[in-house]
Amino acid sequence: MKKTNHVCGDKFNVFDVIIYIVLALFALLSFYPFLYTIAGSLNDAMDTMYGPIWLIPRKFTWASYSVVLSDVRLYSSFLNTFFSTFITLIVALVLTSCVAYAISNKKLRGKKFFWFANLITMFFHGGMIPSYMVIVLTGLYDTFWVYLIPSFYSVFNMIVLSNFFKGIDDSLYEAAVVDGAGEIRIWLSIFMPLAKPALATVGLWIAVSKWNSYMPTMLYTSKRSNIWLMQYYLMKLIREGDMSGVESQYYGEVSSQTLSFAAIIISTVPIVLMYPFVSKYFSKGIMMGSLKG
Repeated sequence: MKKTNHVCGDKFNVFDVIIYIVLALFALLSFYPFLYTIAGSLNDAMDTMYGPIWLIPRKFTWASYSVVLSDVRLYSSFLNTFFSTFITLIVALVLTSCVAYAISNKKLRGKKFFWFANLITMFFHGGMIPSYMVIVLTGLYDTFWVYLIPSFYSVFNMIVLSNFFKGIDDSLYEAAVVDGAGEIRIWLSIFMPLAKPALATVGLWIAVSKWNSYMPTMLYTSKRSNIWLMQYYLMKLIREGDMSGVESQYYGEVSSQTLSFAAIIISTVPIVLMYPFVSKYFSKGIMMGSLKG
């Protein structure tokens, strides 16, 4: 009797077609705001008075980008955001992975105490006013450190990494101990290289969160322009529509709306460029970091 082999990918049924249509619609809904922002940033401001831009600019111009790129506040806020994101990313990954490695170790004394001590801080938070008081009393207010120190550790990220570490074969740890390796060397030479997917995932979360942050500037600084974060600069540009620094040659070509569109596109470029390098680890890191608890 002959056996027939059926390849699942060779045939499409009605359900498959519906799934693809739904996914295409969701992809369009996700991408269209970005496309709309690009089109608006490249369109002449006077022309937008005759109707919104839906897909492509009706009257193309680089004026909005020229004005935004000539604003000194853009560069200072960009550097503040870049350095706060970069420093936080490196230090947070090191500190969080250290704690995660210790928590995942079965031989850790007082493991339950440290575990619940971390969980309590995640579920019970003092709130905005106590946080503000701590920032002021510790001398972090209106300094660059306020962008760094409060972001160096996250319990949620620690749980993701510790679950990943628990999935690593115990025989690797035992073999390293037999060879005379210490805990720091085991963590750095064995666990960290194996945890690249989880580290890339957590690192992407940290980077996106810091890059999109504006509340620390609003709450914990005197709002001096030289200490602004980029997202706070964008918020000021969108809300206040400051056109005072625009040169006369660009009058009519730009507006507060087109300037904000251009600034938004410029601010998203670093994250868009960063994502392809970590995307291959993203799904794997999430799944493997959630298998054990």
